Amino acid sequence: MSVNTNNIYGEISITDEAIANFVYYASLECYGIVELVPYSILDSVTALFTRKNTVKGVRIRTSGDRIFIDVHVIVKHGVSIKAGAESLKEFVKYRVERFTGMLVDTVNVNIKGVKL
Repeated sequence: MSVNTNNIYGEISITDEAIANFVYYASLECYGIVELVPYSILDSVTALFTRKNTVKGVRIRTSGDRIFIDVHVIVKHGVSIKAGAESLKEFVKYRVERFTGMLVDTVNVNIKGVKL
């Protein structure tokens, strides 16, 4: 899938994979985020045996010009989980909206673990 929009110059189409890559790198810039992890073991095994390119820890769903983002992360020990998750949600939403020009409907942050 992809999100599409039109302006006076023509049509713009952005694939889910491009958005997922952008979300991956934007998430790593956020304070307290150590790494992104696959959202399930089945998805990580499936990615090994298929040619489908998936971005580790990010799932993008689109509907029209709206974007729904799921991020699966490991946070740094000592960082407030609530504050880190809220910061990540706001940062990713802001960056993706500026990058795509589309509306981000939701950013769901799933904390999968804590590392030192």
